[in-house]
Amino acid sequence: MSQSHAIELQPLVVALDVSSADEALRLVEQLRGMAGMFKVGKQLFTAEGPQIVRRIRELGEEVFLDLKFHDIPNTVAAAAIEAMRLGVRMLNVHALGGREMMVRTSDAVKQASEREGLRRPLILGVTVLTSHSQQSLDEVGIDRSIEDEVTRLARLCSESGLDGVVASPLEIRSVRGTVSRKDFVVLVPGVRPAGSDHNDQSRVMTPREAIKEGATFIVVGRPIVADKDPVAAARRIIEQIEQKAPENV
Repeated sequence: MSQSHAIELQPLVVALDVSSADEALRLVEQLRGMAGMFKVGKQLFTAEGPQIVRRIRELGEEVFLDLKFHDIPNTVAAAAIEAMRLGVRMLNVHALGGREMMVRTSDAVKQASEREGLRRPLILGVTVLTSHSQQSLDEVGIDRSIEDEVTRLARLCSESGLDGVVASPLEIRSVRGTVSRKDFVVLVPGVRPAGSDHNDQSRVMTPREAIKEGATFIVVGRPIVADKDPVAAARRIIEQIEQKAPENV
């Protein structure tokens, strides 16, 4: 699946960072047709299991499975095939798992999708978490700058056959400058509407800024799901994404 398929979707990905299927499905019902995808991450998946993905798919909505698979190559490849069988539109693996893990996973999913007649999901590589600062990167023994580490991993993801990366808004331009593929997807967490709380994100940007920099998708959670009116909050973000830059006067 190329970005030409991806860009048919609304760029907004709503993070269902909630603890129950009831909460998640209520949000999906409210936001149907507004979000390009709904993100199911570790909290919701651990609480409700694969069935929550199936139930969202039954509502006709797309799912980004955000479990950041990171293990030996065979294990990650097998997990990614099961995610494909759930019908997810996109999943991610951690780029620090290395070239062999990413190549094996990409190849295995492609072969399984062809063999079983199923849609192949986009597979993205996670570069550096948006919660990281330069200090916290140093603490785990990575002595490159955040930007250098992100671009190095983005290049590795592309060479390994992945469809794109997950990177912070501040590295979008560097990724685009490093990987010239037009179909390379850049999914961006750490997006916050102007004036909202950054919570535990260190490297953030507004929705309009992220799209302007070259993001394919932006992930927004708390500013929507914690709002008393999630529909209005999502609508405001979509309006920000679609807002045209003012003409020079």
